[in-house]
Amino acid sequence: MHLQQTKRASRATGGPQYYFHDLSEPVKLYLREKGAVQVALMTPYGATKSHFVAVSRDSKLSQEQKPVPGEVGHDRIQQGGAGESIGEAIRHGYDLPPGDFERIDVDIEIFDDIFYITPLYFKLAESKKQISIGRIDNPLTFTRHYASQLWVKHLVAATSNINRRNTAKKNYHAR
Repeated sequence: MHLQQTKRASRATGGPQYYFHDLSEPVKLYLREKGAVQVALMTPYGATKSHFVAVSRDSKLSQEQKPVPGEVGHDRIQQGGAGESIGEAIRHGYDLPPGDFERIDVDIEIFDDIFYITPLYFKLAESKKQISIGRIDNPLTFTRHYASQLWVKHLVAATSNINRRNTAKKNYHAR
């Protein structure tokens, strides 16, 4: 499954839009049945609520953000009340480089009437290669049996900073 960025050259008329392609059958059927589904974005820190809404090809959102019949023709993600596009939210969450996306490959899981979208790969319009985003399992877990790589990197960086400060103090006092 992937999101295809459209309207790259038309930022003055609403900016980039993201259409779904190759949805799995269960996701497609669920979206078409509901008309619109809230979206939670998986980030390196775990799932985060969002104002994004997945909308079926046969629906549009009313003023109240409820699905009503429409003829858009594409399953898509709309901003809803979000201040940026889903692509920009993914870029910020994963610290991806600037530029227009051509596509963002995603995994979608359905829990409690919400689409949990995990970005997997991205390809910028001006690039020839697709780049892995890297999935982080259990991003905030740190137990005796499992330590997330996110926590390990954080602790290594914090320890390095403490060691540098201690070395600087020793050197200062040794003068």
